[in-house]
This record gives sequence, structure tokens and C-alpha cells, in this order.
Amino acid sequence: MSVSLPLSAATASTDIVTRPQVNDPDRRIIEQCLSGHPNGFRELYQRHQQRVRSLLFQLCGAVALDDLVQEVFLRAWKGLKGLKHEAKFSTWLYRIAWNVACDYRRQLATRKSRHQQYLSQSEPLTPGLDLRQLHYEDLVQRGLATLPLEYRSVLVMHDLQGLPQKEIAEILKIPVGTVKSRLFRARGTLRAYFTEAGVSL
Repeated sequence: MSVSLPLSAATASTDIVTRPQVNDPDRRIIEQCLSGHPNGFRELYQRHQQRVRSLLFQLCGAVALDDLVQEVFLRAWKGLKGLKHEAKFSTWLYRIAWNVACDYRRQLATRKSRHQQYLSQSEPLTPGLDLRQLHYEDLVQRGLATLPLEYRSVLVMHDLQGLPQKEIAEILKIPVGTVKSRLFRARGTLRAYFTEAGVSL
């Protein structure tokens, strides 16, 4: 996949208020981006694109995955100058990915509603096979699809992405206790799904 990224950040603002900084391994590269370094943002992309891609795949599927990844990094590029010193870049980037996933799922829901209205006014159709869906379908993906987005996101970020609960709370802007509760419910629902499918955990 190729993503077209700006080659220069010369116009980005470098007027950053001095605040206590978090221990962020990306901070040096961010400073280079804001100072006009031509390859700084490309390095950020290379560092984080695989994890962002994995998260979006688990939340949204594979059909529009390349476009969604590109949208996340374009939003990050446009908003980079507003990133505060006390914010960790990866947490901020995951928040953008979460927003992109939510926007995409809302669009899908709207399209689905319109499609159902169309079918209700049309001749009955013989169901066909969606080869793309069959290609990417597996037991875990089907199980995740049974979860509400709020539970699915917490489970993916914690159990599949390895993010700590505190960081997930920052990304989703919810209390840590809510993260724990959603994670517990998501695991229980997924375990029940696997048991029903004949898979022992």
C-alpha cells in the first residue's frame, strides 16, 4: 500500500507552549515534523501503520481498509501541530483511528438502511456469495462481529493490540472502570460464542 504524504511541514506551526512532557518515544520525530523535516511524518507512519491497520481491520473489516488507514494518517498530519506535549502520540493516533472507525460504521449503517428500503420495494433477489467476505471470514472475526462496537473496541485494543487499560480509557475517553467492565462482558460473550461453535478455550 502506498500513502501519499506531504514531503514538507514547513508551514506547520512551531509555537508550542512548554508543558510537562510525557515519556513519548515519538516526541523527537514530532518536533522534527513541526520544524519542517521532510521525512519526519513518513517515519511516524512507518512506525505505527501496522498497528493502526490491525485495529481498523478488527473493527471495520477488510473491504475499505486501505482507505481507512490513509484517512487516519491524513487526519493525524493535519492535526499534528495541535498535539500537546502532555499527550502521547500513539494514544492520540489510536483516538483518531477510533473516530475513523466510528464514522465508517455510521456510513455503513446508513447505506444498509437505504439498501434495505430499496430491496423492500424491489423484486425478490436470489442471495449470492460475497467472495470478499468469505475470503476474510474466520471464527475470531465472526465472533468479534457479534459484539457491540464499544465492547469490541476494548477487547481488540486490550487482548489483540496489547494496550493497557489506562491507555484505552484515554483513547475512548471513558473511566478505567468502564474499560474493565466492557472487557469482562466482551470476553464472556466471545467465550460463549466459541463454546457454541464447538471451540474449547
